[in-house]
Amino acid sequence: MSNEELQAWVEEISIKSFRVPFKHRALFNRRLSTTGGRYFMKSHNIEINPHQLEIHGREEVEKIIKHELCHYHLHLAGRGYKHRDSDFKTLLKAVGGSRFCKAIVKPRDKQRKPEPYRYVLRCVDCGTEYKRKRKMDPARYRCGRCSGRLRLLPLD
Repeated sequence: MSNEELQAWVEEISIKSFRVPFKHRALFNRRLSTTGGRYFMKSHNIEINPHQLEIHGREEVEKIIKHELCHYHLHLAGRGYKHRDSDFKTLLKAVGGSRFCKAIVKPRDKQRKPEPYRYVLRCVDCGTEYKRKRKMDPARYRCGRCSGRLRLLPLD
């Protein structure tokens, strides 16, 4: 599905379920990984996770779109648009949107491998060691045990 088709679909859902037109942009964002979609308060645009469509199908994405449209319409109307607001909860239930999106389980070959420890921070005073995966500036930190100075050393 293209962004243009998504835009038309969101406009159609907005008219059908809310009886108010959607006048901003709806786009797919492939970088979304843990969320089904998001609404931007400044631009009033909506982004949808395309992986939800690929894995769970149109029915699940329609619920996500309704969720984001609840944020959109309530925010523009000056009513409670946050997840904890009763206006939001009531409208979401009335239109049949989902409160949470389904999880996207990645195949084992696409999961990130854990990064190995490459550095150790050693306290100059007491010798306590802190393993680190990334390089950092030891001058900005102190030992948690004795407040001594730290020295960054590479692990072999």
